[in-house]
Amino acid sequence: MTWRTTAFGGVVVLVTAGMTAYALSAIAENDRRTSTATAATTTTLAQVEKGPRIVFRHTGRDAEYGHVGAVALADPGGPRALTDLSCDRVYAQDRSVSCLRTERGVVSRYRATDLAISPPGQAWREVDETDLPGLPSRTRLSPDGRLVSTTVFVNGDSYLASGFSTRTAVRRVGGASYGDLERFKLVVDGRRVAPVDRNIWGITFADDGRTFYATVATGGRTYLARGDLAERSLTTVADHVECPSLSPDGTRIAFKEADESGTRWTPAVLDLATGRRTVLTGEARSIDDQIEWLDNDTVLYGLARQGEPVSDVWALDTSTTATPRVLVPEASSPAVLR
Repeated sequence: MTWRTTAFGGVVVLVTAGMTAYALSAIAENDRRTSTATAATTTTLAQVEKGPRIVFRHTGRDAEYGHVGAVALADPGGPRALTDLSCDRVYAQDRSVSCLRTERGVVSRYRATDLAISPPGQAWREVDETDLPGLPSRTRLSPDGRLVSTTVFVNGDSYLASGFSTRTAVRRVGGASYGDLERFKLVVDGRRVAPVDRNIWGITFADDGRTFYATVATGGRTYLARGDLAERSLTTVADHVECPSLSPDGTRIAFKEADESGTRWTPAVLDLATGRRTVLTGEARSIDDQIEWLDNDTVLYGLARQGEPVSDVWALDTSTTATPRVLVPEASSPAVLR
């Protein structure tokens, strides 16, 4: 489990370092915040919600850092609407928003908030709030907005000498939970197993209300597993896959592929019917994110600027020779609402 502990621990260190760097810079620049405007002009949420859009976490070095924003899909680098909702991680579908956040204090608390997207011009409505057992990492909603998944980092598992593990759960938005996915029946390479060191993260949902895909890690290996909520089961279908994301047409999985150290990731695509993998070598940087699909031929991911607390959302075609480009500046955690 050394590779996994190193990878998760590295992510947590990077997240913490980024938050610390921002806090220090914010104090130093407090008197100049009003002049450090975002790279894009602003508009109203009602205007953006009139059509397809991208919802994201704003990362501009200003007073709205960490707030949820939205831009028109037709003009992703153009005017953005910024909300009062602040999140560490966000995801959205046409009817719902999932927000994971940290409430800092003497003892920090972690929460997941489900919100309903109201008609354009009206505020999003909170429908549920749930305590989380650890540091927010990933969240996804099903295509119909009725199911939500959360992944957090935790520590203290008995099989760990040090470092972090994960907890992943699926809930009905505003309703009951299916519980910790580590309790689901697990089938690896055709054989039912019950390892104590299993970790599950990076949920992506199909559109049938029961099927999902996830990363399962055990015994020093990572697998892509197909989950069934009705059967409460996870069955591996491929290996060496992390943070899957199902394409809009349901035929491919975008994911991050780790190197031997488990600390550097390259975006890749897996064809579910043939098992053929395409590594997107046009992106030379390490991508530690759960990829989002812009359309059936393009993927999105957040990437921090070197030496800055600011990140941008990048777009990359799924051909091997494509060149990445900034799609939404000063943003992370993208969700495409078509």
